[in-house]
Amino acid sequence: MSKKVVIVGSGMAGSIIANGLARKLTRELDNGTAEIIVIGATDKHLYQPGLLYLAFGRTRESELVRNQRELLDKRIKFHVDPATHIDVDAKKVTTASGKVYEGNYLVIATGSRLVPESVPGLAEGAHNFYSVDGAKKMRDALKTFEGGKVVVNVNAPHKCPVAPIEITLMLRDYLKEKGVLEKSEITYTYPVGRVHAMEPVANWAAPEFEKLGIKAETLFNTKEVNVKKKTITSEEGTTLSYDFLVTIPPHKGQQVVEDSIPEAKGGWCPTDKTKLYLEGKTDVFICGDTTNIPISKAGSTAHFEADTIVDNIGSLIQEGTMARDYDGKVFCFIETGKDTGSYVWFNYTTPPNPGAPSKSVHRFKLAYNKMYWLSAKGLL
Repeated sequence: MSKKVVIVGSGMAGSIIANGLARKLTRELDNGTAEIIVIGATDKHLYQPGLLYLAFGRTRESELVRNQRELLDKRIKFHVDPATHIDVDAKKVTTASGKVYEGNYLVIATGSRLVPESVPGLAEGAHNFYSVDGAKKMRDALKTFEGGKVVVNVNAPHKCPVAPIEITLMLRDYLKEKGVLEKSEITYTYPVGRVHAMEPVANWAAPEFEKLGIKAETLFNTKEVNVKKKTITSEEGTTLSYDFLVTIPPHKGQQVVEDSIPEAKGGWCPTDKTKLYLEGKTDVFICGDTTNIPISKAGSTAHFEADTIVDNIGSLIQEGTMARDYDGKVFCFIETGKDTGSYVWFNYTTPPNPGAPSKSVHRFKLAYNKMYWLSAKGLL
């Protein structure tokens, strides 16, 4: 009897898992004893980290988007049919067309969604680079910006842990290159009592900000944005005026997850941190932003988790047992300006320790941006 793997989500995590399983289960796919089904909401695949560069006009939309079908192994059955309900007990997925897909193993890799509307005025008053449209609007607005008060506002939770620092440092270099930095003032807000949730990263970033003249307002949990007055106010009572507001908007898990799984508060699935299955369901795996694991929601996290899930599902189908544990590995590049970069890596037992910025790391990051499509195909 054929073993079916149903993957909900066709972003980075879903694609890597599907392609990785296709290679690992080559014999089973060829003789009909295994089947891989991917259910996606769109026929396009977006390289999300590239939106940071789109916001500054350093890349084009066409370089960040590919046809999803072309990224998947031909033996994978791909359906553009958004999931409307996920039954984790029966391992069944109902889609918008009314079809139902059932598997022996279920993978939920649906990612996260932006919810700027949860803060009054934020969607209307602030730019963000977490979508193609948002990045393009920010790019166009920056072209006409001639200096003034810039606020980079960070909300939680959000994906890509170092993105707030990257956008701040890249924005400073952009204004300097444009010749309006001396007429500008940059203020960075963060919801906890330091400039980053990870203390080693905060200890590295705070002196960088100070050296570059970037002000920091910590313990700033956004209450509202007054679009007419161009002010942003925190729950703690601080009000800042702005001429240009950039936000890292709050995120939630996908609505279908929140509606289908009562335990998935905010759309984040309770996940075993080493086996990566839904707590209490050893045949339902969770990957990427969809987990509630208290580590970074980043592309590299999704990649390393996906590799573990590929090994484990492949081993379960072929040998009836799990292969290995996920150790919490995360690796993030940090753009520290327009032509320098750093990086940070950590896992469950090793704390992050950012490296010194250099042009070589920046160049390596740009090279990886080009190679991403090999990762999506499961080849890196």
